[in-house]
Amino acid sequence: VQILLKLWRNGFSLDDGELRSYSDPINAQFLESIKRGEIPVELQRLVHGGQVNLDMEDHQEQEYVKPRLRFKAFSGEGQKLGSLTPEIVSTPSSPEEEDKSILNAPVLIDDSMPATKIQIRLADGSRLIQRFNQTHRIKHIRDFIIQSRPAFATTDFVLVTTFPNKELTDESLTLQEADILNTVILQQLK
Repeated sequence: VQILLKLWRNGFSLDDGELRSYSDPINAQFLESIKRGEIPVELQRLVHGGQVNLDMEDHQEQEYVKPRLRFKAFSGEGQKLGSLTPEIVSTPSSPEEEDKSILNAPVLIDDSMPATKIQIRLADGSRLIQRFNQTHRIKHIRDFIIQSRPAFATTDFVLVTTFPNKELTDESLTLQEADILNTVILQQLK
């Protein structure tokens, strides 16, 4: 689990959450655990014995300002429901990473037309999130994967929807016709 700790003049916040006062004994104990290089009990319960990556930002010259909440598509984690798809380990991407993948995208978007976001989970375990117009075709998703990850240019793969699993064989269909607007697509190697 990736956690961002921001230190402010009057307290600290975790992952853009509420301000937590330095004077509160529970918060002081939390910070003391971090200073000792230990995982605080609160985070241990959160990750259920998993790994915690803690990043820290020093804003002690500034007063805390509550961040605006942004809509984040595809947050959360996926669950495997007895299908033949490979097990996916979900890693939450930061809004900055998501914006960067969209900004570097080789897909031309017509802003006057309806658009959708597609998350593509690649066979290597990584993921891509891209905006497409609803009139883009499934072939454009394949082209985007190859442009983003040139290693897949010589690899034979298929695109599959998540539950219910359906292979997208007709690549001439638009995203709207294929009924895959705002969905997750899996790349499977043949």
